[in-house]
Amino acid sequence: MTEPLPILMLTDGKPGHENQSLGLIEAIDKLTPVELRREKVERNAIAGLLRAQLPEVAPALIVGAGHSTHAPMLKLARQSGAPCVVLMKPSLPLSLFDLCLIPEHDIREKECPPNVEATIGAINRVPPPDGSPRRGGLILLGGPSSTHGWDADSIRESVTTIVSSCGDRPWRITDSRRTPDGQLSELAKACPALVCHPHADTGPEWLPQRLTEAAEVWVSEDSVSMIYESLSSGAKVGLFACPQKKTNRITRGVDRLSSEGWVTRFADWDPATGLTEPPRILRESDRCAGLVLGRFFPERLPKT
Repeated sequence: MTEPLPILMLTDGKPGHENQSLGLIEAIDKLTPVELRREKVERNAIAGLLRAQLPEVAPALIVGAGHSTHAPMLKLARQSGAPCVVLMKPSLPLSLFDLCLIPEHDIREKECPPNVEATIGAINRVPPPDGSPRRGGLILLGGPSSTHGWDADSIRESVTTIVSSCGDRPWRITDSRRTPDGQLSELAKACPALVCHPHADTGPEWLPQRLTEAAEVWVSEDSVSMIYESLSSGAKVGLFACPQKKTNRITRGVDRLSSEGWVTRFADWDPATGLTEPPRILRESDRCAGLVLGRFFPERLPKT
């Protein structure tokens, strides 16, 4: 039996960053056994660099996401000789890392050297469909951001229209840290058929599990990470409109998803025909796991 691959995951404690690192590592674990060790680094990058120490068992691979993990990753990689894989565009030069897994909307053409792999959205932990029946509906709310504002009246009208038009299925809704206070309770009053799950009452496994059960998911278009998580689940995905403050690489990425048929905007939705079926299930975690093993540990790739 193959000995487990020792992986050191550096984390800054931010759930979104941990979600990406764990998504990659869990996908690797499906291909070859993994022994995971997590180490939290200081939010201050210099403090994290000074305190970074190798575990007793030297890692074969180092994975991390978030600015404060970058310098410690490089220090430990140099000490151990293990390759380091960074998720998202790092704050240090790309050439310092063995592999950079970066969402395509964050990459310019000139930034695609051999150690950079563009991903469709951020890597996540959402498992692939397992063939179980899916009939539920799930609504995911973001909130005001640097690119979008928030129109509570528009969101309420859209949610009530969708739930009343698709009343043949159970509907769940959850918010996020950016959702304006009171938004979830207002929607619960306006639409009693909704089962509300405040994000503060849900754990890290709640959303991935609910996504595997939902036949369709509606997301406010400001929430890019939740859009890609929904597409990874195999569900059909709809987008609520939010006032757009500016156009940038993120908003253009969402526009491309719409034009290529990955998602359906509320303005284009017809209850009679439903949401568009995405071109395929987005499995970037699995793809990148195979890429990591093929590049650094080809002997561990499953024989085909």
